[in-house]
Amino acid sequence: MPRRRSRLDIILNVLNAVKEGVNKPTRIMYATNLSWKPTQRILTSLVEQGLLMDIESEGGKRTKTRYELTEKGSDVVRYFDKARDLIAIEEIL
Repeated sequence: MPRRRSRLDIILNVLNAVKEGVNKPTRIMYATNLSWKPTQRILTSLVEQGLLMDIESEGGKRTKTRYELTEKGSDVVRYFDKARDLIAIEEIL
């Protein structure tokens, strides 16, 4: 049985997905394997904390929202990637 992800794991998954170029909310949801409501809450929280920037553009009848990683968000991703490398966490099966 797979273990549950922590909130930190989910946030880092979202930040990494955006870093890799996934910038639409629905695509972020699919890339991180989340449902819609938690995805919305996390994206809103990350924007409020300054880790992501939301960019709204007019396109047809609706406003399209896309997300970009801020410098602060990039620093967070780099910090945790470096920490993982230093600790060399191995999962025990």
